[in-house]
Amino acid sequence: MGEFMTETKQRLAGPRRFTETPERQGPIAKRTDAGPDRLDEYEAPAILERARTSVDPELRAAVGSLPGSMRRVALYHFGWEHADGTPAAGNGGKAIRPALVLTAAAAVGGPAARAAAVRAAAAVELVHNFTLLHDDVMDRDTTRRHRPTAWTVFGEADAILAGDALQALALRLLAEDPHPASAAAGARLADCVVELCAGQQADVAMERRGPDEVGLDEVLAMAEAKTGALLGCACALGALYAGAAEDDVEALDAFGREAGLAFQLIDDVIGIWGDPCRTGKPAGADLAARKKSLPVVAALVSGSPAAAELAELYRGPYREADLERTALAVEQAGGRDWAQAQAADRMAHAMRQLSRAVPDPEAAGGLLALAEFVTRRSS
Repeated sequence: MGEFMTETKQRLAGPRRFTETPERQGPIAKRTDAGPDRLDEYEAPAILERARTSVDPELRAAVGSLPGSMRRVALYHFGWEHADGTPAAGNGGKAIRPALVLTAAAAVGGPAARAAAVRAAAAVELVHNFTLLHDDVMDRDTTRRHRPTAWTVFGEADAILAGDALQALALRLLAEDPHPASAAAGARLADCVVELCAGQQADVAMERRGPDEVGLDEVLAMAEAKTGALLGCACALGALYAGAAEDDVEALDAFGREAGLAFQLIDDVIGIWGDPCRTGKPAGADLAARKKSLPVVAALVSGSPAAAELAELYRGPYREADLERTALAVEQAGGRDWAQAQAADRMAHAMRQLSRAVPDPEAAGGLLALAEFVTRRSS
């Protein structure tokens, strides 16, 4: 593990402020011990693009099997059609979760395992988009991927039902997959959906509580369930399709969960201080909705004068004039610095779990690249 951790610490020195361009400055892209082919192979954007290319045909076939009304909503949500049904050139997001499935399979079982896991990767992406459709309704988000959310275009009922259908498609993909790991993968994905729902329920319940009634441990547990669970499941499914031992499956699940929590920490930072031109969402949307995100709760429990000011702001109705003041209070109370430090700590835990299942840093290179990507992104 020592050699593994030494190399990975050099690659993952912790998240920076999000005014930089991480794709150009990430340490993996600067490796000098590998030739151009290895750089290309392990660069996160290339991994994500290969995952999207592999998985999109399965996704399109699955969505195309839906009844017309739900198919139209799903096609719009994935960015493949405009609201009027005409073709669009958009895509369904960054493909981080299917990339984790395929990359975990390759790390444990090589190229053949990666090829065999494409259907599982598509199933994970369908589940992810089921959660997005539902979350947008519950959170009243009006923008996703730089355009109106599905519920604002087609109505709440149609968006919710389309999300339900995507979840059913995911489980059907695995049920019909002849791969020997498909049954275990289906059961694991179903358990993950239950955990996702529990995390979302906890999140919604927290919004009804006062700013001094939510603790940091419970919001971390909620974030792991909402975000870490599916990233962990993605890695575990890749390991299952590679025929990995049970201990290795669990270690990769733990790696994904820790990386997922780091992802959520950074996502919450971006939700407050991100550039709308990059995120596709209004600036400060989480603050406007009075969400008890991780940086906000860390700030609220700091006991500082800024924490008291933040709590007072959160008790009152949202006013656009107070948005900058609210973000500044979170920062002055230490919420931003805590979130970034916590993300780095979670990634250190993730690396330890990864070294258990894939002790060779070279074999783990793709997963390391994705881990760096989710903690150094700016949108």
